[in-house]
Amino acid sequence: MASNKLDLITIKVVNGINEANIIKSKLESYGIPSLLKYESVGIVFGLELDGLGKVEIKVPKEYAEDALLLLSGEV
Repeated sequence: MASNKLDLITIKVVNGINEANIIKSKLESYGIPSLLKYESVGIVFGLELDGLGKVEIKVPKEYAEDALLLLSGEV
């Protein structure tokens, strides 16, 4: 039986949803799908303390190298 599980790799962790959305937009403009993982309470209350404002930017494993190159500015 085939698995539909997608292997996602965290390529960057940032503080705040705004920075994360900018990075997500950049990745997707180059055809790299991405997902943001965060605690919703940090977004609701605008908290950035004790890890609540942290946002993980994840991409499928096969795109990780390209995504890291893009974010490093080498593309």
